[in-house]
Amino acid sequence: MVLEPVLLFILVIQLRRILVKKDLYPEWHRLLFYALIGIGVLFILEHTLHIEKYSQWIWHGLLIFITWIIYQRDEFKGFRNYMLAFLPLIILGILEEMVNVVANKEWSKSIGGFVDTAQVFAFIWMGAMLFIANKQKKALDKEKTRREIEEREKKIIEEKKAELEILVAERTAEITRQKEELEQAVVDLKSAQTQLIHSEKMASLGELTAGIAHEIQNPLNFVNNFSEVNIELAAELKDELVKVNSDERTLKSLQFLADSIIQNQEKINQHGKRADSIVKGMLQHSRVNNGQKEPTDLNALADEYLRLSYHGLRAKDKLFNAKIITHLDEKMGIINLVPQDLGRALLNFFNNAFYAVSEKKKLDIPGYDPEVSLSVRRSGKYAEVRIRDNGTGIPDAIRDKIFQPFFTTKPTGMGTGLGLSLSYDIITKLHQGNIICQSREGEGTEFIIRLPIEE
Repeated sequence: MVLEPVLLFILVIQLRRILVKKDLYPEWHRLLFYALIGIGVLFILEHTLHIEKYSQWIWHGLLIFITWIIYQRDEFKGFRNYMLAFLPLIILGILEEMVNVVANKEWSKSIGGFVDTAQVFAFIWMGAMLFIANKQKKALDKEKTRREIEEREKKIIEEKKAELEILVAERTAEITRQKEELEQAVVDLKSAQTQLIHSEKMASLGELTAGIAHEIQNPLNFVNNFSEVNIELAAELKDELVKVNSDERTLKSLQFLADSIIQNQEKINQHGKRADSIVKGMLQHSRVNNGQKEPTDLNALADEYLRLSYHGLRAKDKLFNAKIITHLDEKMGIINLVPQDLGRALLNFFNNAFYAVSEKKKLDIPGYDPEVSLSVRRSGKYAEVRIRDNGTGIPDAIRDKIFQPFFTTKPTGMGTGLGLSLSYDIITKLHQGNIICQSREGEGTEFIIRLPIEE
């Protein structure tokens, strides 16, 4: 009978097609391929050697084995509906062979009619079941496709949602950052406004100081000049007293008075010159600077503003104390600078250094001693000023911002953020120099200022 090999061949082909479509179980795919070859070889041997009597049971055994595998293995679960279409034919084939073996020929012929009729219904059943299974398969494929589309759409929606959430978070962070920047800008503007008002007041005070100093200088010059003339006159008087004919007691008395006059006039002259230097200093600091360079002793200038900064902080905090170390190059000589502006710049660096060690001192670190050092030396065609402290140091995150206008790490009201910015302009623009900042947070800071020396 040719039906069993055909059914077996169809079943194996369908199983391989399912596995290829799903791209699953390559081992089964290989085994089923070998099974097709075996079916073909067995079919050829059956018709060549005429062993149909024995081969029929081999075909039935293989069909039963395939059926058992389909219902036993989960990977063939989707093929079970198709298998229902072939089961009646397989069962009828096995029953027919069993009847042929057990019953005699007459009974086999009488039963054969019923078997043929049953086979007709089995074929009808197979067709109907294949039609239903195919229809169900199409419905399942359609449902699967619909679900896949829904899953893809859902995935796209979730991705878009995640993107929107990220965009919203970024926008929110940007708006928050801008808000904080605006709030900080308002604080900086208020601080700058206060600083400008203070500068205007100081400018007015400077003009007033200049006027008062001018008014004081004229009578002060008279005091100094006449005190010198009086010293000379008293000396001449003392010389003339020697020539006077008088008793010794009167002469000594007159000479004592002359000496007293000379001493008094010397004191008046000494303090008058001191007052004169004070007035000249007031005029020098109150005048409008034109940016003209003049011969300056950099050692003296730096040391003067170092002491001025230290005593200024001491005036505010009587308990503050710091070790000051200076290394001044005697070979520096006189160089051309703008002393008033450079002094202001150095004063800002010194003030920050003393502020840093003062803040670190407040931390009560055992064994800590505040220390600020100043080094001035000539390095080729440059004058180098190093200002170092062992204070709190500058964090790496803000080191690039310290020279920006209105940037400060000091509490509100204690700094405007303009000091180092103005100092940077004075050194880099007015003197064509440069500044290097070296710092470690918690250990200290060193500023290296290099100024070109004009020949």
